[in-house]
Amino acid sequence: MTAVTQDPTPSLDAGFGPLDPRLETIGRAASADAVAIETARRVPQPLIDALIDTGAFRSWVPSRYGGGERSLLDGLRDIEHLSYHDGSVGWCLMIGSTSALLSGFLAPQWAETIFGDPRVVVGGYAMPQGTARMVEGGLEVTGRWPWGSGTDHCTWIGGGVLVVGDDGRPTARPDGLRAPYVLFPADQVEIVDMWRTSGLRATASNDYQVEKLFVPEGCWGEFLRAAPVESGPLYQLPFTAVLGLGVGCVGLGLARRAIDELVALASTKKPALSSRTLAERSSVQADVARAEAQVGAASSYLRELAGDAWERACRGDQPTAEQRRRMRLAATFAMQSAASCVDACYHAAGGSAIWEDSALQRVFRDVHVATQHGMVAPRTLEPIGRMRLGLPTDAMQF
Repeated sequence: MTAVTQDPTPSLDAGFGPLDPRLETIGRAASADAVAIETARRVPQPLIDALIDTGAFRSWVPSRYGGGERSLLDGLRDIEHLSYHDGSVGWCLMIGSTSALLSGFLAPQWAETIFGDPRVVVGGYAMPQGTARMVEGGLEVTGRWPWGSGTDHCTWIGGGVLVVGDDGRPTARPDGLRAPYVLFPADQVEIVDMWRTSGLRATASNDYQVEKLFVPEGCWGEFLRAAPVESGPLYQLPFTAVLGLGVGCVGLGLARRAIDELVALASTKKPALSSRTLAERSSVQADVARAEAQVGAASSYLRELAGDAWERACRGDQPTAEQRRRMRLAATFAMQSAASCVDACYHAAGGSAIWEDSALQRVFRDVHVATQHGMVAPRTLEPIGRMRLGLPTDAMQF
């Protein structure tokens, strides 16, 4: 028995304000072609072009470079909404949006060169998997990075590196540069096609690599150590916290879709040897109610903490260590709650959810890949709890 996949309008308001109607059109198009998109293992270029046209990838780019410089909540809302329609499309928007925050940390000449392009899309992996040797005029970079989500449609690709000396050991430049996130034009990067996974298949999160690639002076930023160049509130927020919130919003969008898919299925499906629809079964009624409360609570908590941090940043204040900790907690809680919600809907749907053309099957696989992201994985709860218990904890990791 194959489930009838529907693509309803989200039944639970994401609560972030008005949505660009073009994003709804893009989301519905992605959902309608979801099976083909998964099979291709990439988001089709026409959908990427349509997203570029909306300016969504540059929502968090400074206005002086032509970006939207929109609020934190607006950007998170867009990520959640697109993820409702298709997890891979929402994920690619999340990666592109959060990567674009680098625009607030780059030297102005490079920020203008890269982010002044109205069709720029940036992605990459920020952890220092590569090495950079000091050379005249910049750095010589070698490395291979995993988790390169969306790099097949990026115009610039970044990678975290450690500066090393002639002996190959980590060192610092005289100016203190240790672990920059360097940027390369996409045509100078080799993509290693290895992304074959259970879920989020169309994110094309392949490995990518460069060998002795010259990076000109200043074509990099340091999210964790350096002060932002831009003074706007977006760039006062911790990059890791914003990234975590974005990942959490992908999960929330998937969870909302799972609830709506189950509701649509439950009104017509009668399990074998039963005269009642799923909707008439008390266990399914309770599952739907619990799932709705769970995702609503997680979403409200995330919105509250993101909103508080945004208001503080708008006043010109840095987030406190406790705010950083709680934002990361909200992100992890959102993803864990989303996975629990999706699991409940998947099991309540029975055999209808096992087919590849079932939206519930796709959401189930997508959310369980998303739970493994380093910003929201279960292990992130350990330092979060450690700090709450008053034990020494480096709050910069949040």
